[in-house]
Amino acid sequence: MVKQLPTPASPLKIGTRGSPLALAQAYETRTRLSEAFDLPQEAFEVVVIKTTGDDAALIAKDKPLKELGGKGLFTKEIEEQLLDGSIDLAVHSMKDMPTLQPKGLLLDTYLPREDVRDAFVCLKYASLAEVPEGAVMGSSSLRRRAQLAVKRPDLTLVEFRGNVQTRLKKLGEGVADATFLAMAGLTRLGMIGEVPATPIEVTDMLPAVAQGAIGIERREGDARVADMLAALHDTETGQRLTAERAFLAALDGSCETPIAALAELDGAALRLRGEVLRPDGSEAISDDMSAPIEDGAALGREMAAKLLGQAGEGFFDWKA
Repeated sequence: MVKQLPTPASPLKIGTRGSPLALAQAYETRTRLSEAFDLPQEAFEVVVIKTTGDDAALIAKDKPLKELGGKGLFTKEIEEQLLDGSIDLAVHSMKDMPTLQPKGLLLDTYLPREDVRDAFVCLKYASLAEVPEGAVMGSSSLRRRAQLAVKRPDLTLVEFRGNVQTRLKKLGEGVADATFLAMAGLTRLGMIGEVPATPIEVTDMLPAVAQGAIGIERREGDARVADMLAALHDTETGQRLTAERAFLAALDGSCETPIAALAELDGAALRLRGEVLRPDGSEAISDDMSAPIEDGAALGREMAAKLLGQAGEGFFDWKA
């Protein structure tokens, strides 16, 4: 049932980064709000905010993201404007979000999760299995690089960043033979079928924590926005991310350590698969556990403790 609200005197401001994918996610949020409350799209304004991470990534194109300062670089300015009231809510890719939010902000609304899988992107070969020994693989993701090093130590790994068009151009120029993208991003950009991408099953490459999920951040105590976002929240996605992000938080996950996890629901049970790797792919430790859905956070912490115990001293101190 559509909830009726009066058109606000001024547009509700939705903060976002300016990348094509970030904008697609913000527009999806605007559309869902408009439809949920039978309001014109003009009642919501998408505000593009340039972050420190955007500038750093543009200047240092060939540096790993971990050397640029971590995930917070892509949220700092957005969260500052949310705190000072310049915007009313912020839309984020959840796989890029730190596990802790600044004081005064809450991240408790998730849109329905998209395809969680990674995609193998190549102009020459249809799958990773077809890639010949010694080929060059490009990726900026420490997780993907480590997982690839475990499966195919014969391949050469190079730093590889940019939007979809930039990466395809680099592949055409021979900078790398293949790369990886998220299926969710290609879907949200409407590029399925336009990009030579093959989904990789999660049994072959476990995705990043919260991959495929959009989160909406708000100010604590803003009752109007809280009520509106409650109409958008997808309970199942929230239950899955509660377990995955608890796992990440307990591992003190950062861009320094490759971590993967995926939670899925099966009736009243939640299944969690988790993995930690050394950045060079020399060691990977994984587990698969289940618990009642309401115990998802505890399950994430329990699995993290188990993997930490198996990893032993020094596992997370390794630096690439």
